[in-house]
Amino acid sequence: MGLERLTRRQRDVYLFIREKIRSRGYGPTVREIGERFRIGSPNGVMCHLKALEKKGLITREPNMSRAIQLLNVSAHNDGIPLLGDIAAGNLSEAIEQAERFEFENWFPKRKNQFALRVKGDSMIEASIEDGDLVVCRRSRTAQRGDIVVAMTNEGEATLKYWYPEAKRVRLQPANSAMKPIYSRTAQVLGIVIGVVRKLK
Repeated sequence: MGLERLTRRQRDVYLFIREKIRSRGYGPTVREIGERFRIGSPNGVMCHLKALEKKGLITREPNMSRAIQLLNVSAHNDGIPLLGDIAAGNLSEAIEQAERFEFENWFPKRKNQFALRVKGDSMIEASIEDGDLVVCRRSRTAQRGDIVVAMTNEGEATLKYWYPEAKRVRLQPANSAMKPIYSRTAQVLGIVIGVVRKLK
C-alpha cells in the first residue's frame, strides 16, 4: 500500500516514525509522537498508530517502548536488513541504513533477523572484531552469558555479554582491558546468532 491512501496526519506520523528509525535506529515513543504533533492524549496517538498498522505500514510489539517497526519500506526485500553500526567499545546509537545483505546460504530467511556492523574492539576476545557483521535474532529476553544487542535507558545501543544481577544488568565486554557497563534499565533488542567477516 502506498502513502497516497493515508490521511494527511497519518502520512505525517508515518514519515516522522520512518525518519526516527532511519536516523537513530529505533522508533519514537507514543510521547514523542504526541509532542511532535501536539496530540495531548496518548489515545490520540494510538489511533494513528493503529491505523498505520491496519494499513500494513508498521508493526508494534506490545509492552515495549520504541517497538515500532516499518513494513513494506522497500520493494526489494531479499536478504537480511543491515540496520547500521553497533558499538563494541563506547555506547552509540544503532542507525538504520537502506542496505541489505544476502545470507541465504548461511542463515534461513527469518523476518525477525537483522544485521549490524561492529565498531570498536570490546568484543575481540569473543572473535568479534571491528568491521565484522553480527547477525542477530530479535528478542526481548536473553539467557545469562548471551551476546546481545542491548539498549540502555539513554537510548544507546551496545554489543556485550548479558549478565543479569540482583538489581541491575552487567553488560560485559570481551576485552580484558575494558570495564563492564552497569544498567538498571537495559533492554535486550536481539541476540547474536552469527558473525560475518570479510577477509581483506
